[in-house]
Amino acid sequence: MYYTGSAYLPLHSGHVPNWLIERMEALARNITTIIINEYGRKEFLRRISNPYWFQAFGCVLGFDWHSSGLTTVVTGILKSSISYEETGIAICGGKGIKSRSTPEEITTIGEKLGLSTSRISKLIYASKMCAKVDNTAIQAGYQLYHHVFILSEDGEWAIVQQGMNLKNKLARRYHWLSENLNSFVVEPHKGIIGYKEDKVLNMIAKESEGCRKVSVDIVKDKSLRKYIVEVKSGQKSLLEYINNNILVMPWHINWKALEKAYEIQPKNYEELLAIEGIGPATIRALALVSDIIYGEPPSWKDPVKYSFAFGGKDGVPFPILRKEMDEAIEFLRIAIEQAKINEKEKLNALKRLRSILKDK
Repeated sequence: MYYTGSAYLPLHSGHVPNWLIERMEALARNITTIIINEYGRKEFLRRISNPYWFQAFGCVLGFDWHSSGLTTVVTGILKSSISYEETGIAICGGKGIKSRSTPEEITTIGEKLGLSTSRISKLIYASKMCAKVDNTAIQAGYQLYHHVFILSEDGEWAIVQQGMNLKNKLARRYHWLSENLNSFVVEPHKGIIGYKEDKVLNMIAKESEGCRKVSVDIVKDKSLRKYIVEVKSGQKSLLEYINNNILVMPWHINWKALEKAYEIQPKNYEELLAIEGIGPATIRALALVSDIIYGEPPSWKDPVKYSFAFGGKDGVPFPILRKEMDEAIEFLRIAIEQAKINEKEKLNALKRLRSILKDK
């Protein structure tokens, strides 16, 4: 993961004007096509999964560098401007209700790309698992409302999803990549960008390994109920337990889901987390019991860890330069057309020129 800094992503109101949307789509289409033509689909997925490249990409397209809306707008622009027939890249999901249609879109696109039924099932599992991890295994007060699954015809994928904290009016963005992903539950992200919180239940940290194992054991031997204690009057939050060392159990544990988990006998934490109905409250309860009873605490460290070319939508740091943006779009369009007719030497000449200028 990238632990190089953090970004403040406030929630903004308003919308992107149509004249800017059109330019953003054209610019995004041209930039994406060049990256895929020059470096391949795998490299495009790598860049999208880098939170700082993604942020810079949004700025180049003319969006506000510090707005939470950059995530939803940029992925929406990519979805409307990229053709999987031409690029071998498809964008599934989106904001709100669109995010819930991701599995159906993966199935439809996967079949059109000629992927096997087994591969499509694995892609759907990855989509659901990544959402479950960021909504449940990391608990910082951010509820997911945006989920985009970026799929290549090679069966590889990247995910960009975002959660919202209504209390502090901030957003947090999570980036995933299938390449070199060894586990969904042990520091799996390529990066998480947002405001760093003081205390976050982080069940995907390496330091939480003991807590993860004990949580699975508790479920398998059906012992959670006996550890539930009466909550002290007036006590409502986990933070009160952390600060006062008094056990506070969540009220909304899904006992039916735990019964199901006992019947399934999950082999590991990923299998436990994947069970339908195992939500944040149950994960918190298991983590607290693991800490208090068995001495295996979870990590409470937050896993969270720019550049304008044409200005920003709200005039920050300066108004959109329409003429310059149009010129850039036309330049990239011409470059792509030249590449299509095997005139890539001109692009290579630009690369050499850039190299010469760096040496000056």
